[in-house]
This record gives sequence, structure tokens and C-alpha cells, in this order.
Amino acid sequence: MMSERHRGSCLCGAVKYQVRGSLRPVVACHCVQCRKTSGHYGAATSAARGDLKIAGDVKWFASSGTARRGFCPDCGSSMFWDGGGENISIWAGTLDGQTDLQLRGHIFAADKGSYYEITDDLPVYPQADDVMTTK
Repeated sequence: MMSERHRGSCLCGAVKYQVRGSLRPVVACHCVQCRKTSGHYGAATSAARGDLKIAGDVKWFASSGTARRGFCPDCGSSMFWDGGGENISIWAGTLDGQTDLQLRGHIFAADKGSYYEITDDLPVYPQADDVMTTK
């Protein structure tokens, strides 16, 4: 099987990354932390930790006792979520070019902002869902 290659970067280009391998479908996260980090809800894919190579200095913020969020210290672009597992989440909007990724569904819908509705026909979970966020 041929390995896929994906590339991405922050807004200013100071942080770039490459993924050698497959990406999980995109999951929309409506938790308070993702909303505050992105200004709306978060949309992330993920890759195996060993498949992700980052160039540039990522600033990591410990957003909880179990997770950290990576962003560009120059332009502030939110780029990664690392919960310490086998995969690292990558904000889908930081990927370059066409990826053919599809939105899989929504998690933490119980925390969504009051100013919008989830209106698509994709699965919606009130909290986390391990099946949704696994490759």
C-alpha cells in the first residue's frame, strides 16, 4: 500500500508540518476549549504520532491535565491538539491543498454555542466519543 503525504502550515508559514500516512476523517468538536481556541467550533483530523513531522517552533499550551494545544507563536494559528495517545489531532483548516477528507460527525454537542445549530445529518454526540475520534 502506498503511503499518503499531506502538508500544512500556519497562517504566516513559520510552522510547517508533513504527514506521511493516512488522516482520520474530520470531526467537529463543540467543546468550550475548542470554541475558545478557534473562535467557533474546532474541526480536526488526526494522524499517527510517528507520521507527523513538524518544522518550526510550536508553542504548546497545557489546556487541561491531560492535553495540550499547539499553535504558532508568531501568528497565533491553532494547529494541534495532543492528548498523549497514539494520534495527534491536526486542525483541518491548516492543511494545504485538496485532501478529500470528509466531516465524520460532531462531538461535545452539549457544549455548543447558543448562537448556532447543528443542522447536517451526521452523527452528533453530547460528549466525547472514542469511536468517532479513532482512525
